[in-house]
Amino acid sequence: MFPRRKTLAASVRRSVSDDWITALPREKNDLFDAVVGRWECAYAMMSVALDDALSLRSRGELVCARQQVAVAADLLEALAASLASFCTALQRRGRSIPEFPAVKPLNSTFFRGNLARSAASWNEIIHHILFRGRSRFFHKLRILSEMLRQLEQDFREAAGDIAKGLDTQPIASWFTLDELHYDFNTCLRETEVMLKSFLRALPSEQLHGLACDLDAVPTAKPLRVKPRLSSATA
Repeated sequence: MFPRRKTLAASVRRSVSDDWITALPREKNDLFDAVVGRWECAYAMMSVALDDALSLRSRGELVCARQQVAVAADLLEALAASLASFCTALQRRGRSIPEFPAVKPLNSTFFRGNLARSAASWNEIIHHILFRGRSRFFHKLRILSEMLRQLEQDFREAAGDIAKGLDTQPIASWFTLDELHYDFNTCLRETEVMLKSFLRALPSEQLHGLACDLDAVPTAKPLRVKPRLSSATA
């Protein structure tokens, strides 16, 4: 009985912070790095485009600024689609794993926009009503997925008005883009934490299936054959 009690106590003590700072096994870590690396690259490209748009606007180059903000919206749309696919994959894969990772509710103080703060507050309330880790994990995943889609949609609409010169309050529209960008970044970080926690709980035999779902299966590297030196003398 005592070994079982120790195991149970260890499970209770495990936290999201523990899952985040503890190294994953090599194959799981490779998948984590591949997926997060792709997200970070897409996010960096979008952020650069938005920063360029803001800089161009501050210099009065409005035509170029409008073009750049349209580019930022397209890049954000692609990233949001990738993150939404990830949430769908975890919802599907999560039905078959025996043990669920630790999960914390979203913190409304980490967001700036009213929409994001409201969604995070709702997740906090439901988190304390639900007692099972599985239900808490799925609820947070659904909230994140909905937030990502809504933030991208709001960003695209605001960027579209700016790009077409239809915004009646330009200063407010640019401020909205900055606010949406901030909240999207917070959602991205939460998604990365959930991925690592999920990988820790995922049985190893299901790792390849998840990699396929996330389109992150490593391709075989071509063999590099060194040319043999000729024995002939010069």
